[in-house]
Amino acid sequence: MLMPKRVKYRKQMRGNRNGKAYRGSTIEFGEYGLKALEPSWISNKHIEAARVALTRKIKRGGKVWIRIFPDKPVTKKPAETRMGKGKGAPEYWVAVVKPGRIMFELEGVTEELARQALKLASDKLPLKCKFVSRGDFKGA
Repeated sequence: MLMPKRVKYRKQMRGNRNGKAYRGSTIEFGEYGLKALEPSWISNKHIEAARVALTRKIKRGGKVWIRIFPDKPVTKKPAETRMGKGKGAPEYWVAVVKPGRIMFELEGVTEELARQALKLASDKLPLKCKFVSRGDFKGA
């Protein structure tokens, strides 16, 4: 599972998810990408499930880049615990994704195979996604 090696603070505030992603919104490494269309928290388990689906579909045929990293801790209190007594312990890690963010990139495979692989990966994620290619960004 992806998670930071060490962090300055164990617990973080929830923050907000409004606005668009300006950083990480163009394809930088591969030929094809998976773009987020809505804001979401993506956990380390979601990222791993999407990565496994992607690599199994392309059968080690291309190269995959994961452009998001879960660096935000999400805390939870134990079940059936009364209110108060402070904040819960860190439970898992999430990546904050805003609309427009490129989450996965792919190269070394045909466009048809890339579409199928990224569709499988998007089915593992808790948000709406869109297939994009490097040609879509030439004019921008």
